[in-house]
Amino acid sequence: MSERTKKFAEELDRLIKQGSQLNIAMHLDCYGQKQKDEIYSKLGKEKGEEFIAKLPDFKKEYQAWYSEAQAVIKQVLPDRLSDFRSYFEYQKPRKQIDFQNYMIRDYLQGLQITRGGGYEVIADGKAAIPEFTQQRHILNAAKATLGSVLLDLKHVLQADLFDSEIESARALAKAGYLRAAGAISGVIIEKHLLQVCEQRSIAVKKKNPGISDLNQLLRDETVTTVPQWRFVQHLADIRNICDHAKGREPTKEEISDLVDGTEKVLKTIF
Repeated sequence: MSERTKKFAEELDRLIKQGSQLNIAMHLDCYGQKQKDEIYSKLGKEKGEEFIAKLPDFKKEYQAWYSEAQAVIKQVLPDRLSDFRSYFEYQKPRKQIDFQNYMIRDYLQGLQITRGGGYEVIADGKAAIPEFTQQRHILNAAKATLGSVLLDLKHVLQADLFDSEIESARALAKAGYLRAAGAISGVIIEKHLLQVCEQRSIAVKKKNPGISDLNQLLRDETVTTVPQWRFVQHLADIRNICDHAKGREPTKEEISDLVDGTEKVLKTIF
């Protein structure tokens, strides 16, 4: 197992563990003393209170977990990403909200649906528990897939190769070979953006697309934000200086920005 794959697996384990803690915190918020009594019966009151005190606040920490979990599922189980998101908020307009279509987003907003002057509760936070359970199941499935021999490790291996090439570019820049360092960085960005297009089934019609072409495709498909688009375009401009032998020489600062920016693109655009 490569170092990157190992770190990826460790991150997934952390998210699964955090999901379990959030699940208990959610039950505690919804069921109160009943849930506390269950914890006390398993751990004893003293240890149970210590355990409860260390639990995360679901409504404060869920969003960060949700964002990180999405990033993992994009890489490992992209076909399940839409399912994962669907448990957060209902995908269609709702004429009314009931137990069946009450979602995690409703719970985070503290929404409670009642009738009969508020005496009968139709749906409250308890209705979001099954939705969060399904999200955790999908994340667990990602873990099982990661450990399977059927997992396509192409993208993980590609990432390892990119890391090695970035180090080569840094070494060339340090030795004063600025154009060569810039050229390598440019190739890495092109390959990575092309890989992102392939992963997202974005058609690349141009035979030999450059950074700017791929960058525009990803912006048009709203994969990247405007600031990300501008950042990549800035890197493309520096790369173009390196590719034109008759133009001016790139500066050390520009190449440093390009190499560092290449590493940032790998980590933030997927």
